[in-house]
Amino acid sequence: QLQLVESGGGLVHPGGSLRLSCAASGFNLEYSTIGWFRQAPGKEREGVSCISGSGASINYADSVKGRFTVSRDNAKNTAFLQMDSLKPEDTAMYFCTAEWGGPCYSGHWPTGDTWGRGTQVTVSS
Repeated sequence: QLQLVESGGGLVHPGGSLRLSCAASGFNLEYSTIGWFRQAPGKEREGVSCISGSGASINYADSVKGRFTVSRDNAKNTAFLQMDSLKPEDTAMYFCTAEWGGPCYSGHWPTGDTWGRGTQVTVSS
């Protein structure tokens, strides 16, 4: 069974940090582009960051550039999203997805069939 599981969310003060993980099971992530998305209440899901299978292509939404860092460890079949300098507007449910050979460049995000259930990130004082 193909599965993605996000973890690492929580409640943090503005300016704080969190590290999200996206662990895959049932398939090998090595050739899949990983996408991180988020959805706040009442808003549409938006792309946050992505990383290609080799890690050569990385993209960030303008709203998180310079604050978030995406990475992956193919040996552990896991991707990560390091979130620093968090702001209240970063509050959302964060999801990961994987698409074999999917796109990862400006304006183009992977749209995999497999999604995790998400992990909640809340930034509040």
